[in-house]
Amino acid sequence: MTPPVALTIAGSDSGGGAGIQADLKTFAALGVFGTSALSALTAQNTTAVTMVVVLEPAFVVAQIEAVLSDLHPGAVKTGMLASGPIVTVVASLAEAGRLPHLVVDPVLVSSTGHPLVDEGGVEAYRRHLIPTAEVLTPNLREAAVLCRRPLEDLGSLEAMVAAAEELRSLGPTSVVVKGGHLGAASGVADAPSPDVVVGPAGTRVLEADRLATGNDHGTGCSLSAAIAAHLALGAGTLDAVVAAKAYVHRALAGAAGWRLGSGHGPIDHFGWGDAPGGPPSAP
Repeated sequence: MTPPVALTIAGSDSGGGAGIQADLKTFAALGVFGTSALSALTAQNTTAVTMVVVLEPAFVVAQIEAVLSDLHPGAVKTGMLASGPIVTVVASLAEAGRLPHLVVDPVLVSSTGHPLVDEGGVEAYRRHLIPTAEVLTPNLREAAVLCRRPLEDLGSLEAMVAAAEELRSLGPTSVVVKGGHLGAASGVADAPSPDVVVGPAGTRVLEADRLATGNDHGTGCSLSAAIAAHLALGAGTLDAVVAAKAYVHRALAGAAGWRLGSGHGPIDHFGWGDAPGGPPSAP
């Protein structure tokens, strides 16, 4: 049977844990044929990003057009778009109805709080791209930037719900505010990591225990990719979000004991941790 197709528009992670690489692994793990359009190239590993090259907006569009004209993706996700002009041209395609079941992961700040797009890019997200999204998936740092608030203002479940509702007022059908940074926002190191979903059916809180692991690089990319994959497979929005959260939780648990690199390692996209004997090895 021919698999459904999904498209990711994002940056490349040379370390393989996040970005385009994580998205394509997630698509493959969930039975979806992955296609891609690169927005930026990064030189990075598990400890640092050492260089970024942002691609020309026209070339980003050319990649997207090549995929749309031939492979007809059933769902699309965006990750790191790197510049305001790239956000704007991607939004133009979305506004024209050419990016179906669009999942927008607004990659705006690094895990250390370093901005990954300028103020013009943030405004382009708010005014142009976010209103076209079927699902918007900010983490708490990104939600704080988009809502123009300090991170500490989002240190409770009630504040997360309020932020999700505020972001939904910009136009997306559903908003998922991820709680992975709740400890940093609340000052409680072992805070749980609930995700808040606000959509046409109301508010849903997806509870999850916090996993004690340093191998969490690419969780946001993988969650949004998993949502897009399930949408391409025909799932409804809430079902896609619930299934995606379960997928990422299993991937975090599967990689908890890995020793890949000396920083934040990747997650277990393919369920190797559940396989007898662990990851496949050469004979």
